[in-house]
Amino acid sequence: MTETPFRGDRPRVMFYVQHLLGIGHLARASRIASALADDDFDVAIVTGGLPVPGFPPPDIRHIALPAIATGDKGFSGLVDIDGRPVDDDFKAARRDLLLAAYRDFAPDVLVTEAFPFGRRQVRFELLPLLDEAAASARRPLILASIRDLLQERAKPGANEDTVALIGTYFDAVMVHGDPRFARLEDSFPLQSEIADKVVYTGLVAAPPPAPATEIYDIIVSAGGGAVGSELVRAAVGASALLPMDLRWCVIAGPNLPEVDFSELSRSASANVGIFRFRKDFPSLLTGAQLSVSQAGYNTVCDVLRAGVRSLLIPFTAGGETEQTARAQRLRERGRALMLTEAELSVETMRASIEKALTAPAGDLPDLDLDGARGTGAIIRHLLEKRR
Repeated sequence: MTETPFRGDRPRVMFYVQHLLGIGHLARASRIASALADDDFDVAIVTGGLPVPGFPPPDIRHIALPAIATGDKGFSGLVDIDGRPVDDDFKAARRDLLLAAYRDFAPDVLVTEAFPFGRRQVRFELLPLLDEAAASARRPLILASIRDLLQERAKPGANEDTVALIGTYFDAVMVHGDPRFARLEDSFPLQSEIADKVVYTGLVAAPPPAPATEIYDIIVSAGGGAVGSELVRAAVGASALLPMDLRWCVIAGPNLPEVDFSELSRSASANVGIFRFRKDFPSLLTGAQLSVSQAGYNTVCDVLRAGVRSLLIPFTAGGETEQTARAQRLRERGRALMLTEAELSVETMRASIEKALTAPAGDLPDLDLDGARGTGAIIRHLLEKRR
């Protein structure tokens, strides 16, 4: 079979991302897509989750499949945009739309975010997509895109299945991390079986932000907000017990239920601003004394970029382990304080914030935060090797 890696000077990249609960996967994929577009790639990002304003950015070609989300925090079931469980007809319709988009765009590079290390719930459409791509007359480069720390798999055979899928379909596994901070083998025990395909891009942080034009002392954020209500409630409660000259910015997230958002707004003191979303979040961190957040990948990247002190409350519902592993690494290096969800209360939040505001900066090497551009460089290198 004759293969030509791309037509003309702009290789086409189809980037599939399925967010189910928060917006972290979508935000990271959007950062990478924007960097690829800036590097003269022709990018189409395929999404399958609930709409999130601003993601992907408006200048990126966007193919939106009928939305699905997780039915609970344990990721045990899928529902549609109206909360109804998805059935086989719904799945077949999504699969057909995805395959039609692939044929129409005819990518030179196909990237699957998280899969096959995660997102097993959407195998119903991704396996047919990979089969079609692998059998194409112009087979695209097929790449996996994963964060630096993975969810530990309790299901027997899951890791072995991942290795088999990598061997069958994938040309490389792009790990969006700095190996000085975390290596793939730290959270994927069978890394040695795919080591020849693993490449590190660097951490995918946003570009260095402009200086803050509005100064807050403490920035509290809950990601998408679907699972951060306890965190923001404890922070708002703690704000009343700390000096009133501290200015707070509490970003509750677009997915926090409206009744909870209204309750927070009513209960907050005058020195506390309550917001759904702040586009200038990375800039706000540069002027703050402290960031209080979960330990999601994107938020931690923003905190590292800003160099601000941080208090991390990792998300653990449904057996999630990734955020705890990230928070522990930062705590061990003196770059963050950590409070578990089990320990979380107004009083423990107050005490932890008091301690964090006076904590010295820790010892952590300058990490590679330019993983979005690093991804483009790796893709170009892999395409050139195929030529």
